[in-house]
Amino acid sequence: MYGGRCGPSFAWAFGARPENFGFDAGAFWGGRGKSRGGPFGGGRMFDQGHLKYVILRLLEEKPRHGYEIIKEIEDRFGGMYSPSPGTVYPTLTMLEDLGYARARPEEDGKKIYEITEEGRKYLAENQPLIDDIFSKIAEFAQSIFGEPMMEVHRGMKNVGRAVYASKTTRTPEQIRKIKEILEKAAAEIEAV
Repeated sequence: MYGGRCGPSFAWAFGARPENFGFDAGAFWGGRGKSRGGPFGGGRMFDQGHLKYVILRLLEEKPRHGYEIIKEIEDRFGGMYSPSPGTVYPTLTMLEDLGYARARPEEDGKKIYEITEEGRKYLAENQPLIDDIFSKIAEFAQSIFGEPMMEVHRGMKNVGRAVYASKTTRTPEQIRKIKEILEKAAAEIEAV
């Protein structure tokens, strides 16, 4: 999963959505589904403190609930990364404490967060850093969802179809042969 909970309207800016691939990318990348961490070369998706900029940018777009922020980040990464509530909610509290965001209670007891004027100024003051963060996110999305990777995704779809769409029961020997072919292909791909 590229180390991330796998993955802007970054990816969507490129018109890419995982359902357009015809397969679950997470199942093919280690079969682990979503996991914590990030594709930018480490266990974290964002450098220390960068998540606050992403959240503020999302709040600048429109007020959101905490779970909507989590879902929006996940959607923008094509489902390949999703921050945990244990990171998002403390960040929202910190943004409130700094005066950059405020929470409005709703009738159902949930909070909806919105950016403050002070938060807008903070975003403007940090625009080069924020642009860099969003550029990295867009590069990640392009590396996964852009051409020519779409050709790779189509190839993976064909492999998945060949392996799983058989209308007959496979013999143990056939299953062993399929496993050998897939392991050989994986080794060749890693060598590229």
